[in-house]
Amino acid sequence: MRIEVKPLSVNDAWKGRRYRTDDYKQFQKLVAVMLKPKKVPEGKLKLTLVFGFSSTGSDIDNGVKPFLDCLQKKYLFNDNRIYKMDVEKVDVEKGNEFIEFELEPL
Repeated sequence: MRIEVKPLSVNDAWKGRRYRTDDYKQFQKLVAVMLKPKKVPEGKLKLTLVFGFSSTGSDIDNGVKPFLDCLQKKYLFNDNRIYKMDVEKVDVEKGNEFIEFELEPL
């Protein structure tokens, strides 16, 4: 199905300035330390994500933007280069949450 409407960006969906929570700041620091050095390929990119959520009520897209922000900060690239994304949600026990990712040329 295709609908003729301009996609709404996250930035246009909210009024005023958004502030990072302390949890988000801690998440960014933790992820930055855990991410191994990686050379990001040039050009258009494909990102594959698998989120292991312990809450079955978590929306599949909940982790995308915060993690994507961490990736671009750590690896110094602009996420507007991502043209394709494959996102999967997996149910896990509390304490076994995870994020898997692969960033590759499209």
